[in-house]
Amino acid sequence: MDKTAIRNAATLILVRDATTAPRILMGQRGAQAAFMPNRVVFPGGAVDVDDHSVPFANTLPEPCVSRLSEDSAEGLAPGLFAAAIRELWEETGLLLGAAGHWPGDVPEDWQGFASRGLLPNPGPLSFVFRAITPPGRPRRFDARFFLADAEALACDPDDFSHASDELSHLQWIPLTEVRNFNLPFITEVVLAEVSAALPALDAPHSVPFFKNNEEESLFQRLGGVSPLG
Repeated sequence: MDKTAIRNAATLILVRDATTAPRILMGQRGAQAAFMPNRVVFPGGAVDVDDHSVPFANTLPEPCVSRLSEDSAEGLAPGLFAAAIRELWEETGLLLGAAGHWPGDVPEDWQGFASRGLLPNPGPLSFVFRAITPPGRPRRFDARFFLADAEALACDPDDFSHASDELSHLQWIPLTEVRNFNLPFITEVVLAEVSAALPALDAPHSVPFFKNNEEESLFQRLGGVSPLG
């Protein structure tokens, strides 16, 4: 695989106590990680092939699907929803799913859901931000950021016993304290958007899009609103 290619990716911002004292689920990437070493980040990662064909517990929410379809390959939205939920499971051990039956063979990365009688549940996810990694980085992603309430989890939000070792120091960080951590620039930008919208967790009317390409960096909005100057 070409490591310089831009890969589609999904990130999940999970919020707890959104109406009272919001806390955000985050973890620290390892010192040897090729992408954002030592940084404190949201769970997330690249879309896998199997993500495009997994069954869901319910229909994909609008207007998120329409916003995800703008300036993107056709039919990408299901894979992005699936990747966000899968990465949450793999990196934190938390399940965003609902009861349901898996038809046919279950992909290896989704065995944790199937063994518990769960299908991935996209209903609680709101598409809130999109950003492309700037040129010159060792890895580049076209990342879509989703927001969800921790109340939608089908498990104990404090049980990280099934997490992989990709993120360490998993914790619910108070929103008032999160900027004291070693955050990537884009994470700070996304947190500012989320902070301004809380306690609402609904999908925004238009979605900010930080579009970096070889020629220039543009801050646009998906949803029929003109690019910002």
